[in-house]
Amino acid sequence: MVDLNSDVGESFGAYTLGNDDEVLTYVTSANIACGYHAGDHTVMARTTALAKQHGAAVGAHPGFPDLGGFGRRLMEVDPEEIYHLMVYQIGALQGFCETENINIRHVKPHGALYNQAAGDPDTAEAVVEAVKRINPGLILFAPAGSKLVKTGRQKSLTVASEVFADRTYQPDGLLTPRSQPDAVLKDPDQAAERILHMLSSGEVEAVDGTKLPVEADTICVHGDTPVALQFLDRLYHMLRQCDVTLQIPGDSQ
Repeated sequence: MVDLNSDVGESFGAYTLGNDDEVLTYVTSANIACGYHAGDHTVMARTTALAKQHGAAVGAHPGFPDLGGFGRRLMEVDPEEIYHLMVYQIGALQGFCETENINIRHVKPHGALYNQAAGDPDTAEAVVEAVKRINPGLILFAPAGSKLVKTGRQKSLTVASEVFADRTYQPDGLLTPRSQPDAVLKDPDQAAERILHMLSSGEVEAVDGTKLPVEADTICVHGDTPVALQFLDRLYHMLRQCDVTLQIPGDSQ
């Protein structure tokens, strides 16, 4: 059993990113942008309703306040401010969920905040504390093998260990920076085979050939890429053909 998630709700104002309506037909969990790196109040409302319509679990996708850089640029933000920006964004999405009579199920930090929390204990602590203070029943999505996974579990949160279908890995287990040419996979078949290997073997091959142990509770396909639908379609059908059950984290079979 595994969850399939995607980052959605990343349009804002007059700008449209991704194809949320079609993406949400494939995924079991939707990570909705909360207005800092992408999204706005209208997009959040629309995407929350759309996720409910498709039966996808709704999660908050908070990031650094960096609309111009899509939340993918590192920022010098101290842990107290990281805690506050997490609370602010999760709380905003919680309001839209209440209008739809649904609950937030999970939280997944975005972009540079996600990567920073993966390796920096103070950032991980701030992220985990915000999630726990808002609702200790929320599931934290965190990169497999990271400090964020370890911190979340130490603080008694339920953590879904996340792997990526469309990204490559460094020998230290972190994602390859997008500034490098081999950071993003472009072949849906290759991506699907890599995921199947992760699920069957519990390992992934880094860009230098290093074999890394991975725990895969949830699989991400980024919704803002031009080939997102091809990746999702190939992965979705491959998993079904291999008798892998797609299931929201925390749900009983």
